Amino acid sequence: MKRVDDFRLRLGKQELVPIVVGGMGVDISTTMLAIEAARLGGIGHISDAMVPTVSDRRYKTHFVRDKMKLYKPNVDSADKSSVQFDLGLLAEATRLHVGRAMEGKGGTGMIFVNCMEKLTMNAPRETLRVRLTAALDAGIDGITLAAGLHLGSFGLIEEHPRFRDAKLGIIVSSLRALQLFLRKTAKLGRLPDYVVVEGPLAGGHLGFGMDWEKYDLRSIMTEIRAHLEAEKLTIPLIPAGGIFTGGDAVSYLEDGAAAVQVATRFTVTRECGLPPAVQQEYFKAGENDIEVNEISPTGYPMRMLKNSPAIGAGIRPNCEAFGYLLDAHGNCAYVTAYNRELVKHPRVKHAQVKLAVKDKTCLCTHMRNFDCWTCGHYTYRLKDTSVLRADGTYEILGAEHVFHDYQFSQGQAIALPTLG
Repeated sequence: MKRVDDFRLRLGKQELVPIVVGGMGVDISTTMLAIEAARLGGIGHISDAMVPTVSDRRYKTHFVRDKMKLYKPNVDSADKSSVQFDLGLLAEATRLHVGRAMEGKGGTGMIFVNCMEKLTMNAPRETLRVRLTAALDAGIDGITLAAGLHLGSFGLIEEHPRFRDAKLGIIVSSLRALQLFLRKTAKLGRLPDYVVVEGPLAGGHLGFGMDWEKYDLRSIMTEIRAHLEAEKLTIPLIPAGGIFTGGDAVSYLEDGAAAVQVATRFTVTRECGLPPAVQQEYFKAGENDIEVNEISPTGYPMRMLKNSPAIGAGIRPNCEAFGYLLDAHGNCAYVTAYNRELVKHPRVKHAQVKLAVKDKTCLCTHMRNFDCWTCGHYTYRLKDTSVLRADGTYEILGAEHVFHDYQFSQGQAIALPTLG
């Protein structure tokens, strides 16, 4: 019976363990987690989601405080079009976050950054260009384009000296999305170095509608692989979403996948950014405690725990400090929903009564506070990967333990940790 370690991922001249740790924002996939994955010979992702906020938390900068001070007079206004990011400071925050990850990297693996197109930041094209360029400037090994079609993203960095040096890939959930991307980027003479094919069982935002149950990762993989073969295109495919054991991973590798991307099992590791109390919520979750809902203002369905504090919370929008999801006109679906409820309940403004917003959530604030408990479909199986302590909590795992379990286990076996 084969193990993941019997396979290797080849990206250019580099050979890696075919395990990619996904880029969970906001600082859930920490630099520590990415560094550990790289040390072990695989690929670790960081995320540039809300990077000024992450920089403040990790490196004691003051990007959010200073932005809030600048736009404080606008707090009570429903019009957020004036709330802009300083592009120079955004570049500085990105270079700091990426640079620290690269400074700490050791081993034979690589570190990539996950870059979401849906982080529109009131100037979609300009802010995306800055984030991509600054990551390349800081020496990132690769960039994974996520949460969007990214039809113009390669064009934003085609003049950068590392455009053909760094590894560039994209996450898609359908053949159609990949075809659109390849068609748009063909004129640049630059194919993606890899494609992550994310299925409907992934955590966080999904590239499907609320009919996600009709889709299957293996079927999507098969369709995309057949298309690439017909077009005589050699692009490594990396399936993601619902790959919970080494045996699951091997089944895709035997079917021709170049590597697998995994994330859920790393949410309960010491290197993950989730607070320990939230990690215990993940351990405790049952299958019925997980839902796919439409409360994200991005427009994508999102999988999360039903008891997430973000669900139904009617907190005041904090765009002056954050504002990462404001579109080019300063609009956000949560701001619209909040103002609608405020009109319905005018007394809330003057009384100590909490406003409830059921249909959308303030994703920026809740992700910053780790109150938006996004998760993979198989989160309810995490309890089977650990051991129960005497105090009723589960043992937090080490990233090396989880990585090696994927790499060396056989079949559906899962190696349990020893109590610390």
